[in-house]
Amino acid sequence: MRRALVLTDESARHPFRASLPPHVVHRANEIERTVPWRQRLSITRKEVETVMATYTAAFVATLAFIA
Repeated sequence: MRRALVLTDESARHPFRASLPPHVVHRANEIERTVPWRQRLSITRKEVETVMATYTAAFVATLAFIA
């Protein structure tokens, strides 16, 4: 008699999720706290201004050479 290594959970509704052990499914159902992307990347206003100034200068220089 062949028996599955992991008993299935019928409430999972997907064959792969049903085959996962209960402790994995329990952890997957927990909602992870989200952090705003600015705090996650720790980008400051000064860095954004510097990038925008560089991009604008390069764009203007490119237009000057084309025109």
